[in-house]
Amino acid sequence: MQTIDYPPRLELARLPTPLQPLQRLSQELGGPKIWLKRDDLTDCAVSGNKIRKLEFTLARAMEQGCDTLVTCGGEQSNHCRATAILGARLGLKVHLILRRERVDASAAAEGAAQCPDGNLFLDYLCGAHVSIYDKPEYQHRLPELFEHWAAHYNRQGCRPYLIPTGASDGTGVWGYVACAEELSKDFQRVGIDPAYIVHATGSGGTQAGLTAGSQLFRLGASVLGIAVCDNADYFSRKVAEDLRQWRESYGLSVDITESNILVDDRYVGPGYAQADAAVYQTIRQVAASEGVVLDPVYTGKAFYGMIDRIKRGEFAGAPDIVFVHTGGIFGLLAQRSRMSEWFTKDEAI
Repeated sequence: MQTIDYPPRLELARLPTPLQPLQRLSQELGGPKIWLKRDDLTDCAVSGNKIRKLEFTLARAMEQGCDTLVTCGGEQSNHCRATAILGARLGLKVHLILRRERVDASAAAEGAAQCPDGNLFLDYLCGAHVSIYDKPEYQHRLPELFEHWAAHYNRQGCRPYLIPTGASDGTGVWGYVACAEELSKDFQRVGIDPAYIVHATGSGGTQAGLTAGSQLFRLGASVLGIAVCDNADYFSRKVAEDLRQWRESYGLSVDITESNILVDDRYVGPGYAQADAAVYQTIRQVAASEGVVLDPVYTGKAFYGMIDRIKRGEFAGAPDIVFVHTGGIFGLLAQRSRMSEWFTKDEAI
């Protein structure tokens, strides 16, 4: 196995995560055997894929003497929740620039009257400073908002470190390069040679790391990102840019072209953080058959896409495929009302 010189890294996640087969679901679908890389078990409240990237990102921030983390994402961002919790663990201030998806006055008033839910609840619980902007303002002013809050903390004598969406950049790539090394050991241990590694792609960093890592550790598997927002062209460019930053920042010679970046954008549905009935049904099916909880923003969409591809015969001839479970349970809890039709009262005996 190739030896990689990793940059400084904080040990924040519970690693390695398990690789487990989904026996009943695989038999039910009649396709390849599905294996689940349980990155939803990287920690308890910091569960999910973001912690792997933040191990390297926060190490770099602390190396530079920074004491404040400024990052961004949706109102139910898993990345922002992970940053808030890890910042508290490390004694760092955290400021979150969040995007409100609903912009009508009645919805905003309703939201203001309610206790925050899901990831946002944990953001506040861990003491993060939160600034929420309506979606149009967030989309048009994000670079300016980063500059504003960086200047704000500089004036206070703090040293802010700015983290992009999902910690997906040249530093964050290392998180899933390291995961690919872990997967290579998993494959040897259970004796499989999977044709595909499938995962949800939402900011591109996980896909960049897995794509690079698959080549570095000769996994022999195609890395397939199932988009939860945007389109395949966008992610091809974004992943390629993250990999370019990674190579240039760390003096690497790994040659990865856009032809190696595989993205399926057929399952985005109504938009980011919005799922249709088929995704919610998939979440329920996987929970009921395998005891595994997915979410409607990332893993539910991607798992539904993978199942649909199996039914279409698009993995024909592949004996094994691996799905990387990138977490998201708190995002599911924030949308639990959309699954209320399946909840019934217990019947009295």
